Amino acid sequence: MKRVIILGGGYGGQSVANELIERGIPSDTIVTLIDRMPFQGLKTEYYALAAGTVSDHQLRVAFPSDPKLLLMYGEVLDVDMERQVVVMEDQNELEYDSLVIALGCTDKFHGINGAEEYACTIQTFSAARNTYQQLNDLKAYGQVSIVGGGLSGVEVAAELRESRPDLNIRIIDRGPSVMSAFPEKLQNYVADWFREHSVDMMGHVALSQIEPGILHDSHSDKPIYTDVTVWTAGIQPVELVQRMDLPKDPSGRLVINELHQLPAYTNVYIVGDCASMPFAPSGQAAGAQGKQVAEVIHAIWNGQTPKLGKIKLKGTLGSLGKKAGFGLMGKTALMGRVPRLLKTGVLWKSKHHIG
Repeated sequence: MKRVIILGGGYGGQSVANELIERGIPSDTIVTLIDRMPFQGLKTEYYALAAGTVSDHQLRVAFPSDPKLLLMYGEVLDVDMERQVVVMEDQNELEYDSLVIALGCTDKFHGINGAEEYACTIQTFSAARNTYQQLNDLKAYGQVSIVGGGLSGVEVAAELRESRPDLNIRIIDRGPSVMSAFPEKLQNYVADWFREHSVDMMGHVALSQIEPGILHDSHSDKPIYTDVTVWTAGIQPVELVQRMDLPKDPSGRLVINELHQLPAYTNVYIVGDCASMPFAPSGQAAGAQGKQVAEVIHAIWNGQTPKLGKIKLKGTLGSLGKKAGFGLMGKTALMGRVPRLLKTGVLWKSKHHIG
């Protein structure tokens, strides 16, 4: 039997598995999908889980089912590309002929003392659950500090404002404004929403240390007091990828060729947040890339030369609670109820494996 192993059942890994099933898995091939959880967590919606506006059950998506797809659950410890084996925790090594690494990302704390120890995050299902408990155990008028004014930080702040109107909420960022990577029109729209809903915005803050209840700004001697700190200020590939002694881009993502393969190991494909791509990591990008990886694998199965087109992303959508949102489709900015409805539709399609 030929063995294809997919590490990670997120947007990228799910996309590879679904596309291989759709195209047909040969009778002499078995595909194994490995994840630490027995379901996919919709990571782009973890902000709502942390805020307490959805239950974790609503963010679970079943893995695909097919006689030629084997599902395994556990922790991946290492990959030996010379021996072509995957090392699992408390399980036997698994041999592969082709390997897809789609393990996603983890938080990047930028060397700030105490950030990893004292800030909560939303990078994993369990981390989002823990953040939910900390936020919703707060007494009335408690202070929440969200570090990072990008998409994740904005969505956490807005959703929490609707969930807990009694709390004091602030967003802290190194830059001058929330959503600084987006056009000024969108930045102003989001900032106006926060002002209207009493969410404080602190710009030009360079955190140097985080302690229980206190944040330290390297630009000021005045401490910033907080009850709960939520970290949304950066991501990087998972630790397993960080340890790989292979060419990487400045963000630590693995350099791949035009077929999404490692140049030195062309039977190994890198998908999603672990891959060096010409656009920012996202669930949408991982899904599109996963579909192309499945195309390559299927072509090789059939003795064909893979031919891939350019990945075209549809844009970015963000929510401001349940009734407002924003988006960027090419150069067109969307604001108000329409982008929020669009995001709801995208979420529905993700749950049902449509696009």
